Amino acid sequence: MLDQPTDLTNLHEQRAATVAAIHAEDGRDWSNHDLSGADLTEAPLAGADLSNTQLMGAVLVGADCRRAQFNRAIALGVNAVGLVAIGADARANWSGANLMQADLSESDLRGANLRGAMLMGASLARSMAVGALLGGANLANANLAGADLRGADLRGADLHGADLHGADLSQADLAGANLTGANLEEAHCHQANFAGADLTQAYGLCTEWREANLSGSNVQGAIALTLPLDVVGVPPRSPD
Repeated sequence: MLDQPTDLTNLHEQRAATVAAIHAEDGRDWSNHDLSGADLTEAPLAGADLSNTQLMGAVLVGADCRRAQFNRAIALGVNAVGLVAIGADARANWSGANLMQADLSESDLRGANLRGAMLMGASLARSMAVGALLGGANLANANLAGADLRGADLRGADLHGADLHGADLSQADLAGANLTGANLEEAHCHQANFAGADLTQAYGLCTEWREANLSGSNVQGAIALTLPLDVVGVPPRSPD
């Protein structure tokens, strides 16, 4: 017996009705919905539950996502420029979400929970991510240029090939992170913790390394990283 064809007209109507309802209300349960390609520009998603929701190719530009739940959501290629997900008490939960190739540039992600999120090739350029929780996240080849990551938790994160040009990593915790081939040009690393991090082939002339901790890291395998004398855990240079 042949499978019945999918009623795409009905599917589109249902999706349109859901999007209209989202724009009209906030704090609702939208978990397990298919909102692929939906236009949620400036949508009031504060407190909403979008767990396990399909958001592939959706537009969340300027959306208010404070306290929203996106855990295990699939948001490949989502456009979320200027998204708001701020504050320790109002943080959005993106833990375990698939945000591969997502555009989160210039977003406010202060304190947001992105633990274990898949952000390969995503853009967080110029984002405000102070205190963001990114432990174990996959940020391979991600664009973090100019991002404010002060005090962020990046323990065990995969940042190989990531662009951290001009990023502020002051007091960030990158213990055990993979920074193979990462671009650290003009990054600020004051009091950052790189203990046990893999810096193989990392490159760039950082502007600030004072009091950073590189104990147990393989910083000697990095390329052209200029380090001051008060960095912890760096072997003294051999005399010429």
